[in-house]
Amino acid sequence: MDKKKLIELTNKLYKLTLFFPKKEPLRYRVRETADRILENFIIQKVIHRDLEVMDAYLEVVKWQSWISYFDVLKMKEEYGKIKDSPIIEKPEEKFNEPGSLNLKKKEKFNEPGSLNLRQRKILEILKEKEMVQVWEVNKILSDVSKRTLRRDFEQLLKQGLVDRVGEKSKTFYKLART
Repeated sequence: MDKKKLIELTNKLYKLTLFFPKKEPLRYRVRETADRILENFIIQKVIHRDLEVMDAYLEVVKWQSWISYFDVLKMKEEYGKIKDSPIIEKPEEKFNEPGSLNLKKKEKFNEPGSLNLRQRKILEILKEKEMVQVWEVNKILSDVSKRTLRRDFEQLLKQGLVDRVGEKSKTFYKLART
């Protein structure tokens, strides 16, 4: 499968999920998983786990009456084709290899005290701007959710690399003084 076909597949999936009930959590989880697969495919590292999750989500969707059973089977078949791609990272491969760009999965496998690529980028931003809010970092790292960025800041706080100033909507982060 090539990039163009995967983008088309992701678009089809988004259109199909429009038929899910608006507040149905599966609607958003399926989309997030599709986004992750597309993102990782583009950086040449598709995660086997994401494909397995997508397959499971589509299996649940298949038995709902939101969309055609056959449309779901077609989606499952299309995502199944990605598994045969040579760039698939199999479950036995490590996520924390030096130079790995798998930002979303890598953070869970970091040793205490080590930083993932996203956290290092946050520190670079702080060196340039002195103080930032989560939404400012989110504008720069737009493919990362605010929730994930908040977890990154919490990790950086625990490691003593940043300080938090203020609270609630007036929370800023700055480099810790050493």
